[in-house]
Amino acid sequence: MLKKRLIIVLTFNDGVLFRTKKFIPDYRYTKNFVDLWKADEIILLDISKKKLSKKFIDIVNFFSKNCFLPVSVGGGINNLKSVDLLFKNGADKIVLNSSTFKNSKLIKNASDIYGSQAIIHSVDIKKTNKNKYTVMINNGKFDTNLSPFQWAKIAIDNGAGELLINNIDNDGSLSGFDIDIIKKLSKKFKSPMLALGGGGNWEHFLELFKKTDISACCTQNIYHFTNTSLSSLKKYLQVNKINIRM
Repeated sequence: MLKKRLIIVLTFNDGVLFRTKKFIPDYRYTKNFVDLWKADEIILLDISKKKLSKKFIDIVNFFSKNCFLPVSVGGGINNLKSVDLLFKNGADKIVLNSSTFKNSKLIKNASDIYGSQAIIHSVDIKKTNKNKYTVMINNGKFDTNLSPFQWAKIAIDNGAGELLINNIDNDGSLSGFDIDIIKKLSKKFKSPMLALGGGGNWEHFLELFKKTDISACCTQNIYHFTNTSLSSLKKYLQVNKINIRM
């Protein structure tokens, strides 16, 4: 059985690290807080208005040279030129999302060159008034009117190797992961899935791994509020019989 992974997501706006709540920057908690060496992977996301600026590319380059673990990068990737730029600057994987709404073939073109294992695709969702889910893009500003199942199928059919499931309503809330939708998606699709959005304490992580078939848990904001490291989280999960990378 493959071991579960813990992935840290770092979000940048104009080259500045910050935490988010529903994609809204909150700079109050920014500090050097992450025990990077205990993470299994890192995801760097750029939500600046000007995507893939020199500032952000320098950040990608810095992490790729100084962290001995896989680095995935997303934000503003809408053509093969930007895909090539990120891989040339040290990205191990890319994270695609909004561009798929207009050009799903970018997933296939990128996976044909770099392999499906190098393509993560985001599924940013929120509940509608009818208590159903819809997929949001453009930093949560545009409603595609597609269900998460439709969006996930488009991504997988075109060559994405992993799915990143994020409930925008839970983002930054520290109230727990959306277990229901994660469970349904992980049962529907066999591709590895990563969960993001809502981790607020160690019990939330344990619940996620116990109740779903998720491959990895991603989080950011909890590390702004605690001095407890990833090492203690991994020990907690191991004690509770989760097959986690140590």
